[in-house]
Amino acid sequence: METKQVLAIELVHIEKWEKDQSGLWFWERIGRLPFKILDKITPKIIHNKIGVLLDEMGSYLQTGGKYLINERQMLNTIQTNVNYPIESIQDVSSSVPIANMKQITQQIAEKRIKAAAIQGASTGFGGVFTLAIDIPALLGLSLKTLQEIAIIYGYDPNDKDERVFIIKCLQFTSSDIVGKEAILRELSSYYRKESPSNEAISQLQGWREVIYTYRDQFGWKKLFQLIPVAGLLFGAFTNRSMIKDIAEVGDMLYRKRRVLERLETLEDIPEEKK
Repeated sequence: METKQVLAIELVHIEKWEKDQSGLWFWERIGRLPFKILDKITPKIIHNKIGVLLDEMGSYLQTGGKYLINERQMLNTIQTNVNYPIESIQDVSSSVPIANMKQITQQIAEKRIKAAAIQGASTGFGGVFTLAIDIPALLGLSLKTLQEIAIIYGYDPNDKDERVFIIKCLQFTSSDIVGKEAILRELSSYYRKESPSNEAISQLQGWREVIYTYRDQFGWKKLFQLIPVAGLLFGAFTNRSMIKDIAEVGDMLYRKRRVLERLETLEDIPEEKK
């Protein structure tokens, strides 16, 4: 397993990434301005589909709904990469080195990014009609990606606390500067091994906060996908970039938890046993 020095270096990289999140891209700043206009020109069918995300994310948080993934399949993938038996998520958390976790996450992320691009291209081809299919499909791919990353880092997405964490990762991806800082503070309860459920759920401030961040994310990025045929290019690009961002956020935030927990474990070991 890693030394304290190796884990400390990992933590420095992650904290640098967190600081880098304090800025917004120029197009993100511009993209937050015209939502009143966007609301008026976006077809009702799209509004309805975005609204459905509210119920689907609520169902996912409470029970996992239709979005829970095959745990055994993911454990087999990890086992193939580390070349020794992995029977449970506990085996992952206790025996898989951080370097392997990062490598497997990168492999999974590349597959999901390619899948997102293909999905966006196929659903973008038909403009407004196929965009209605793209929205829930992209949510499913986002949740699947984050659950896979959770298992890679040794956390069980069947646990309700982890589903809250995954929703927070989705929010972080689409939040502005203030939102990102607030979410990082909220997630500190996970890093300190506190019981996060009640606090984190109350901090979701109902589901309105969640759906607003998704409206931002899907809004201007999906606007050009309404154009038939041309939407193919926009769909491939936007879906690819969204899953890439989500995978990066999941990798960094889950890695931070695992690094901090292993550092704490090392500090609890008597010096002569290290």
